[in-house]
Amino acid sequence: MSKKIYCIARFRAKEGREAELFEVLKALEPDTLREDGCLQYIVTRRIENPCAGGSDDYPIVFNEIWADRESFEAHCNRKAIQTFFQTQCLDENGLAEAWDVNVYTDEPVDYDAPRFGVGCE
Repeated sequence: MSKKIYCIARFRAKEGREAELFEVLKALEPDTLREDGCLQYIVTRRIENPCAGGSDDYPIVFNEIWADRESFEAHCNRKAIQTFFQTQCLDENGLAEAWDVNVYTDEPVDYDAPRFGVGCE
């Protein structure tokens, strides 16, 4: 198992503003991909497909993989990310109507993770 953090950040734009919000989110990719600990950071948009009939409540989704919790939290504290959430999500004139950000782990509950630097007993 790893210490990786998987983040799914979903966005719903205000009516008629989806393409504009998508472009604003795309603009965050290049600098974020340069961050230490960023393994994947891809903004995607929902498309129709007969094999996937899920909800379209949040048609724009970031799929992120971070090396560890510290890398993810450092990203969240970057000025550019905080400015995005302030101007596009919290401010009345922002492009986002709703957003939902969650992080996940691939480790099971009570995983007996190896402890490095510990001698044999």
